[in-house]
Amino acid sequence: MIEVYNTLSRRKEQLIPAEPGRVRMYVCGPTTYNYIHLGNARTFVLFDTIRRYLEYCGFKVILVQNFTDVDDKIIKRAAEEGTAPHALALKYTEAYYEDADRLNILRADVHPRVSEHIEEIISLIESLVAKGFAYAAGGDAYFSVRRYPDYGKLSGRSPDEMLAGARVEPGENKRDPLDFALWKAAKPGEPKWPSPWGEGRPGWHIECSAMALKYLGADFDIHGGGADLVFPHHENEIAQSEAATGKPFARYWLHNGFITVRQEKMSKSIGNVFLVREVLERYPAPAVRLFLLGTHYRSPLDYAPEYLEAAVRGVERLKNCFGLLTEAIARATPGGDAGDILADSLSGLDAEFRAAMDDDFNSARALACYFDLVREVNTVLHAVPLPSRKVLEQAMDLFSAFNHVLGIFPEKEGKPSFEKTAGDDDFAARLLDLIIAVRQEARLRKDWAVADQIREGLKEIGVVLEDTPEGVRWKKV
Repeated sequence: MIEVYNTLSRRKEQLIPAEPGRVRMYVCGPTTYNYIHLGNARTFVLFDTIRRYLEYCGFKVILVQNFTDVDDKIIKRAAEEGTAPHALALKYTEAYYEDADRLNILRADVHPRVSEHIEEIISLIESLVAKGFAYAAGGDAYFSVRRYPDYGKLSGRSPDEMLAGARVEPGENKRDPLDFALWKAAKPGEPKWPSPWGEGRPGWHIECSAMALKYLGADFDIHGGGADLVFPHHENEIAQSEAATGKPFARYWLHNGFITVRQEKMSKSIGNVFLVREVLERYPAPAVRLFLLGTHYRSPLDYAPEYLEAAVRGVERLKNCFGLLTEAIARATPGGDAGDILADSLSGLDAEFRAAMDDDFNSARALACYFDLVREVNTVLHAVPLPSRKVLEQAMDLFSAFNHVLGIFPEKEGKPSFEKTAGDDDFAARLLDLIIAVRQEARLRKDWAVADQIREGLKEIGVVLEDTPEGVRWKKV
């Protein structure tokens, strides 16, 4: 039984899809005006992992993740860069795919773009106007918040409480400060489309409603995103969607917590936002993904270099175990005296892993099971004689299954694949430079024992150092 924490009900609930065996899921994707940052990546890695686990449990998952390619931020950034908004959006859409591929995030079943769904958006707004939940004013169209009695049920805020912080911006034609834009009249130089209210473009919130309803229908199963989207974006999605259809919009609302930087919220205004591709220049992608899954998704996740370095060490442990297990399988015999102990451990770890993921997708506990498996395998590989080939292959199957769900490493023929990437090579070079710098400091202190130990240690792994008048040079042998 899978339980999820539903933001809408503020409690854990059993996940019961509308259609048995089939889960329909919508995740708010990136606004394509910049490269994705770690906070974005946490959301996308989380819901990729949820999808993987649901499929592992036998569900057919339909995942929709949009691209917001029509937005105020895109228009502003395009003006700053002197380019067309659609060209800027396309550039960062392709950049998203590059970063997501490196993090082993599987493609959604559908990646709809706002610019390709204007007709559906206009139709949804027309429905709201016809039912009295929206109105046109001066070329704009607005949702009338007070006409929808359940407004605030997701965020737990009442309209009167929201009114204190609401205001009417210059140029807006809304009747109530709480009302929000469904359609915005065209301004010079902005993208625009014809509509019953004049040329213009859609508001942010209506876009996701239109795309989710088109591909998943009303009353779909899971709607996900970061905690920052609870209000106003998801609150507004619920209001306009349910007002238009008369049906529940989504059954379960899942939201991941923020990323902090040394306990301080990551924020563009503070200047502590880390772009994914910048982080991947310093750390291998599997380590970044492991780091993002190392804390339960609803809790804050603190970023600091030492946490990424710990993730790097964790990834190396996994890779080393896989290599040793592969070698052991190749030389194992059908018999073996240590097999019963390992077989019992495998069964228990599989159950613990499933229990962790069933409990609101607790990836931190699931990762602990993965490393427990590594410990068990490493212990038994020192047994004489080895367990039977059959038991070792069962261990490999479980190792691969855990990896498939968590997505730490890409896969090849159903098993983890450790093909090197440019980022991995760059990381190795940086690490070697650091080791050489430590040796140089030892030499300056005339600590010849440490300097020689580093030289000999590197030589053992195939790296030869040459001390020259121009500095230290190294080469692989």
